[in-house]
Amino acid sequence: MRGWFGALLLLLVGLSASLMISLVIAQVSYTGVAAPFAVLFQGDVVDAMELSVITATTAALLALLLAVPTGYALSRWEFPGRSLLEGLLVIPAIMSPMALGVGLILMFRTNLGQWVEDHVLQFVFELPGMIFAQFFVAFAIEVLVVRATFCAVSVRLENVARSLGCTPWQAFRRVSLPLARNGVLAALILGWARAIGDFGATATIAGAVKGKTETMPISIYLNLATVSLDRAVALSLCLIVMSLTAYLAVQLVLRPRPS
Repeated sequence: MRGWFGALLLLLVGLSASLMISLVIAQVSYTGVAAPFAVLFQGDVVDAMELSVITATTAALLALLLAVPTGYALSRWEFPGRSLLEGLLVIPAIMSPMALGVGLILMFRTNLGQWVEDHVLQFVFELPGMIFAQFFVAFAIEVLVVRATFCAVSVRLENVARSLGCTPWQAFRRVSLPLARNGVLAALILGWARAIGDFGATATIAGAVKGKTETMPISIYLNLATVSLDRAVALSLCLIVMSLTAYLAVQLVLRPRPS
């Protein structure tokens, strides 16, 4: 693209990239290149990484089990108030994480929530609460991606399958779901990346307890609170690498296959 408009676009793209690169360079220059690798082998950091991976993976998978049928239904059904319903489903993605955490705590202060805490499973300040918070933030991302994916799958293909004797379930399982496979996988990866980086909702409902609810974002917070800046920055860089890897994985999954 030539001319002044092309030059302007190039300038703005360069500015955008420079801002993001500066963000990373500022952290690397503070700790040095070797510091993040040294931190990775420390016991409490390994524990925080393991907890982050376990909780985020569990939350993203559980969210996907709900996001797939919900996203599919939203892509196929037309009804009054559908836009409002979609807005409600993505509330965790647009509201303050701290506010989300407060809302989750209040859910377990209702009669039903208190009964669940007393007789089924404890969530507040416990591991299930972390997964519950991450489930919400992962679901909001996943349902948006899944809905868009199924919208791109032609309804006509399902109708053809139905005309050949398939039930609605069989048409979904044999036609639509295989065609949406890459989009569903991308939704899972994005949901996982969002869950593993969550701090506000997770820390609010589960607390920031060292060695118990210490995920990587919470570990960064705890290290900042104790002025251990080297460890906080190193963990931050690790999270950046993990999130960037997840994004590149999505790009690889969604890359068009040569025919």
